[in-house]
Amino acid sequence: MLTRRHFIATSSAALFSAPLAAQAQSSKWATWDAQVTPADYDPATTNPWGLHPRLLPTQVSHKEGLTPGDIHVDAVARYLYHIGDDGTAMRYGVAIAKGDLYEPGTYTIRRKAKWPGWRPTDAMIAREPERYLKWADGQPPGPRNPLGARALYLFVGNRDTYLRIHGTPLPQSIGGRASSGCVRMVMAHIIDLYPNVETGVTAYLYATEDGVTATS
Repeated sequence: MLTRRHFIATSSAALFSAPLAAQAQSSKWATWDAQVTPADYDPATTNPWGLHPRLLPTQVSHKEGLTPGDIHVDAVARYLYHIGDDGTAMRYGVAIAKGDLYEPGTYTIRRKAKWPGWRPTDAMIAREPERYLKWADGQPPGPRNPLGARALYLFVGNRDTYLRIHGTPLPQSIGGRASSGCVRMVMAHIIDLYPNVETGVTAYLYATEDGVTATS
């Protein structure tokens, strides 16, 4: 016979385990965020990574006619611009893909994730098995994960391209060509950017010979 005590013991797990799990996950994320964000962090000046000062977050003017909320990646200067609604944009230094792995184009951000897991694509495993085969079943989230603290997922229509704008545990790569296709950012920088980017906005990745998108 089911008693009230039995109901509480069995039902409470079903009713309350998910919120508790979410709280534990949120606490873990907060811990990791603190690990990758320098003390007394000021986006415009904090630079323990030794980046060129031009690659630090900067508010700039942008050309007329750009849609607020969209993202533009200048592959020449290694800048990402997030367009504001007041004639300005936030500019961040990025790294882009190596060689012909960079894929310019127009994409839609259809998913966002905090501290995502990661799996190399089959093409990456085939190209560099000595580096990627060990992660064929995926690498769990954390400060050493290649997608870092945040990821924005780039789609064409409803097709996931497996291209991302994401944080990186290798901040020394910012300003260069380093990834297997994605756009990399300093983790503290993408943590700042992430809440301001809405799903459904457009991300423009310009070809490496194209010019900059902002006036400053």
